[in-house]
Amino acid sequence: MSDPELDQVVRDVFDANRYLTLGTVEPDGGPRLSPVYFTHHEYRTLYWISHPRAQHSQNVETTPEIVMVIFDSSVPPTDNPQAVYLSATAQRVPDDQLAIECVIAFRDVGADAHPFAPEELTAPAPLRLYRAVVSGYEIHIRGNHPTLGTGTDVRLPVTLAEE
Repeated sequence: MSDPELDQVVRDVFDANRYLTLGTVEPDGGPRLSPVYFTHHEYRTLYWISHPRAQHSQNVETTPEIVMVIFDSSVPPTDNPQAVYLSATAQRVPDDQLAIECVIAFRDVGADAHPFAPEELTAPAPLRLYRAVVSGYEIHIRGNHPTLGTGTDVRLPVTLAEE
């Protein structure tokens, strides 16, 4: 696969999925994994809604460095399922940025999702908008991949080109 093909794998996985697994660091240093519904802007900034008292939200406040994986578990193993692993820095979107960020985050939420307005994401409302800026991409390469396979499943770093 060429670099454009690897980029396309990243984009295809993003576009085909609505949920990711968010990995944060617990207060004791251990990992915490949380499934979240996400949207994205140009594959570089990811957004999700959460309660600020949720443990993963508290973890983001204290340790903003996170990891995520997007994977379609409905694809049979014989159909070469794809996964994208992400490194990122996350934060709760500040209230004074919600007007702009809500437009970006909710422009493509899917048929069954709710596009939140800023007033739904500030006190006294219970939920907040979070964003993660991606710093690294890797794709899952199966050991039996026809051109990149090595016999063992591996992660291959991808430098996502600007669109």
